[in-house]
Amino acid sequence: MRTTTTYDRRAIFGWAMFDFANSSFSSLVLTFVFSTYFTKSIAPTEIEGTALWSRALAVSGVTVALLSPFVGALADRGGLRKQILFGLTVMTVLGTASLFTAVPGAVMQALVLFVIANMGMEMGMVFYNSFLPDIAPPDRIGRISGYGWSFGYVGGLLAMVIAMQGFVTTDTPLFGFVKENGENIRATNLLVAAWIAVFSIPLFLWVRDKKVANRPAIGVLLKSTVQQLQVTFHEIRKYRQIARLLLARIFYNDAILTIFSFGGIYAAGTFDFTFDQILVFGIVLNVAAGFGAFALGFLDDKLGGKMTIQITNCGFIVATLIAVFAPNQTWFWVAGIMVGLLSGPNQAASRSLMGRFVPEDKESEFFGFYALSGKATAFVGPLLLGILTKAFDSQRVGISVVVVLFAVGGLLLKRVNETEGKALAGRVERKA
Repeated sequence: MRTTTTYDRRAIFGWAMFDFANSSFSSLVLTFVFSTYFTKSIAPTEIEGTALWSRALAVSGVTVALLSPFVGALADRGGLRKQILFGLTVMTVLGTASLFTAVPGAVMQALVLFVIANMGMEMGMVFYNSFLPDIAPPDRIGRISGYGWSFGYVGGLLAMVIAMQGFVTTDTPLFGFVKENGENIRATNLLVAAWIAVFSIPLFLWVRDKKVANRPAIGVLLKSTVQQLQVTFHEIRKYRQIARLLLARIFYNDAILTIFSFGGIYAAGTFDFTFDQILVFGIVLNVAAGFGAFALGFLDDKLGGKMTIQITNCGFIVATLIAVFAPNQTWFWVAGIMVGLLSGPNQAASRSLMGRFVPEDKESEFFGFYALSGKATAFVGPLLLGILTKAFDSQRVGISVVVVLFAVGGLLLKRVNETEGKALAGRVERKA
């Protein structure tokens, strides 16, 4: 029988602050600063650097995809979500801080450290996402998911501003860092590490995990987790709308990851953006994305997650085509702002739709499969982009692959029945 419980606004705030913390990594390390620094200063050439960066993303993505369902199921059965999330956050902080040591020419060192940090961040998001259906009532899950994304973009924006004013564009970087060997650029990794460490704290203080009585010994827990995963693989047919959503998300999420992973690289290589311009570009995109995530979270609750995703997928195709054929920086700016406005709503609606479909007591496990859908083939977009860029000696040709990914994802999403998916989940109703 369905029951009604209250939800904790402080927990929602703490949950959203985790996205505020970790988006600094996406903005400064993954998209705009360190990735560009790697291709322009650490790697031998920009073309080779683009290919190597795509392979590093592939390695971390495949590893996260393979581990997420098992680790998620382990966390659910052992009541270990917060403990595992804390360990992964520490891994991200230490890995990111170590990127400061990646001087020009240290290609392998930079790639290994990036893979470690990126794996910690991406795996941590599995457990972060799994808390959403626990803290949000069904009728507000879309907007609360949007709040998380909007908090994230605000965090990425503020970190970007501090990085630009304090380390990149100034003649006297903060804390005595100098510009030789890109030390001021590498110092932005220390900023990100500190940012994540500080602003992740509210989640660990205020978001409660489900308690598991009589937690079994580790050996028994591991064995039961494997058995549970086997059961879930068979049960996935029962939750067929989840399976359809995850299949569609494989394609359109891969396209989004590819755009964000290579946005700064594309701007620098094709349109000759400087570091300063890339940072300004990143700030504008974060503002647009934060606004889009916040505003269209309400649209999600009114029109449904599926419709919101489809609208944004169509918009992404248009924006990507503009970027591919843009004759100058002005048109690239138009495409970039469109991507910013659409990215938050797309990802927030995907997460909220999954939250509506997930059965209770299996949040981390099913969000592990959610991560699997986002990472299992996440190497395909970056890898194809790298291959096409090198084969045609053109980043424009490389970036065009995302148009196909969005189109396929949109067609597959048409098969999702949102009403049936919510009915099968049978989740508890919550009120303010």
